[in-house]
Amino acid sequence: MTPPPFDRAEEARAGGETASGENRIDRWTLFRDVAVLQGKLILDNVKDLVLVPISIGAAAISLFNRDGDTGRQFYHVLHAARRMEDWLDKYGDADRIPAPHFAQGQEGESIDTLIDRVEDLVKRQYERGGVTANAKDAIDRALDALQEKLARRP
Repeated sequence: MTPPPFDRAEEARAGGETASGENRIDRWTLFRDVAVLQGKLILDNVKDLVLVPISIGAAAISLFNRDGDTGRQFYHVLHAARRMEDWLDKYGDADRIPAPHFAQGQEGESIDTLIDRVEDLVKRQYERGGVTANAKDAIDRALDALQEKLARRP
């Protein structure tokens, strides 16, 4: 679907700046950006649905790799997923206007920051020999036993 042609004044300010320096977006640019975002969100959801079983399968295979090669398949999947995220660039059209105050200065914050804090807490508990240490030891023993059984199979 092709939008109707702009008049010259609208065309001049579509995605551009006014003399006062403020960005102005016309309705058709907004309509286009909304439609593009919806398409990108749908593609992102399809990617995620496909990625769930693939990443679990790659992790399962990676658990039984030899030392030094542990995780190779799983991390290859992560690299491919990161590349797909970069390619989708879901929120790239946000750059048409400056970020609002609440969204500025947030570059270094992510859910990974929260995960790192929780992981540090679990590691401290493990170092003190708490429940986490016992659980880790039990999981390691079970995985080692399973790996030995698989290695003995012809």
